Amino acid sequence: MTVEVVNDQDFAQKTGQGVSLVDMWATWCGPCKMQSPVIEAVSEQHPEVYFAKMDVDENPATSEELGIQAIPTLLIKKDGEIVERLVGYHPIKQVNAVLAKYIDN
Repeated sequence: MTVEVVNDQDFAQKTGQGVSLVDMWATWCGPCKMQSPVIEAVSEQHPEVYFAKMDVDENPATSEELGIQAIPTLLIKKDGEIVERLVGYHPIKQVNAVLAKYIDN
């Protein structure tokens, strides 16, 4: 599974069904650069989850609407609703544990 880039225009539509994980990041953010390969690795383990990333500098409307105040912020959405928000860097094990709570087995 690949991590798709989303923007202000398509965020709601692309993350509106099922379980999704959105990595809110910026190009200048050091911890974001550390988080990105973790999200890539987790996406390979969970084909049933939609993975996306959004550059907060290029998409200020969604970032403001969601109250993103620190990055990286990982948003877990289920059927369009934010069910979990992880701020800061999180390792693979932790991201997998959080996702497991929302994936139907």
